[in-house]
Amino acid sequence: MNPTTIEIVGTVLFGIAVIHTFFVKKFENLSHNYPKGSIGENLFHFLGEVEAVFGIWAAVFIGFYSFIKGFAIYDEDHHVVGGALHYLESLNFTEPAFVFVIMCMAATKPVIMFAKNLILGFSKLIPVNGKMAFYMSALILGPILGSFITEPAAMTVTALILLDNFYSKEMSTKFKYATIGVLFVNISVGGTLSHFAAPPVLMVATKYGWGLTHMLTNFGWKASIGVVFNAVAISFLFKKELKGRASTKDHHPTEMKPPLWVILTHLVFMGLVVYTAHHMVFFMGLFLFFIGFATVTEEYQERLKIKESLLVGFFLAGLVTLGSVQQWWLQEVLTKMGSLALFYGSAALTAITDNAALTYLGSLVELSNSSKYFLVAGAVAGGGLTVIANAPNPAGFGILKSSFGEEGINPGKLLLGALAPTIVCLLCFQLLPSL
Repeated sequence: MNPTTIEIVGTVLFGIAVIHTFFVKKFENLSHNYPKGSIGENLFHFLGEVEAVFGIWAAVFIGFYSFIKGFAIYDEDHHVVGGALHYLESLNFTEPAFVFVIMCMAATKPVIMFAKNLILGFSKLIPVNGKMAFYMSALILGPILGSFITEPAAMTVTALILLDNFYSKEMSTKFKYATIGVLFVNISVGGTLSHFAAPPVLMVATKYGWGLTHMLTNFGWKASIGVVFNAVAISFLFKKELKGRASTKDHHPTEMKPPLWVILTHLVFMGLVVYTAHHMVFFMGLFLFFIGFATVTEEYQERLKIKESLLVGFFLAGLVTLGSVQQWWLQEVLTKMGSLALFYGSAALTAITDNAALTYLGSLVELSNSSKYFLVAGAVAGGGLTVIANAPNPAGFGILKSSFGEEGINPGKLLLGALAPTIVCLLCFQLLPSL
């Protein structure tokens, strides 16, 4: 293990960024000491945005990289062959761009209305009272849909439904943290029924030769049991707060409700973006057409969540920039673990890195088939422990944080809320046999 100066600095800045996420509320409070609209207020408010944290420290890292290696080194043909610009061009920012686009599309009124009706319909099959059934249905169907519409889209839709129907002032803080914990964990494992929806699976599926059948028989059915257990357990744990009928109120009013053709067009756009998820040049073009369609049909629409989605994309881009220089120590750690140690170790490491980055680094090491399974299983099971553990988490965090009051979402309480459902999923992946 002989890290370069760049790698050491990258790891230090990564650690600072992780610590920064625990203190965003302090910066937010400091912003109130300055006049409204002043540079001081805006600066500390920006530092208090958890979605901006990794982007900020990634910028510091690129500045240091430029100082040490230069910004750009060119060859005789004027091609960039070194420096910070070459480093950035060597990275893959397709996932942050994809999450930005799919979150923006999924957070529209036609898609939310479609998903809510689907979840309401499913809830009628559950033999408990209306509100509890709707809540249970959202935490089961929403995450499992992530295997088909991708986890970022499922997170966005489910978080918005929970925000509109359950994150009210009447609900206790304990309920809110327990709910967001189950949401994050269920979304992380709920995308494992397919090989293209969960970022940590996507990173290794091609190299490992894992297809749809492999995912269903080795991961999907086990994940589904964990998702259902977590949703049912939390529903009965908070049954007093879930009394009454399910809400049918329209929380996203526009002049007119979206007709079927508008909803179907939105779903087609989302389907095409999911299908071309690896091809940024294509899905970004689709997104521009989607903006045009949303503008033409604005009487059925709400304001597109461009800013919120961009912040999440910025967060993930920063994570990619800093995460790429963690290979020197992560690979060393992964190669020295046995299968079971790798399983629990990857779940723990996911909390302070990103599960997609972790499985990608693991794919660079020669592992046995059982170690491959335990690496990915641990990574997806631990994907709900922190906001940085799974790529869709910042989307859910950004949507729900306003309902936690002035203090925002406390990272420690989020960890506690996600701990029990994480253990449930770990046990499902460890104890249940593959089909």
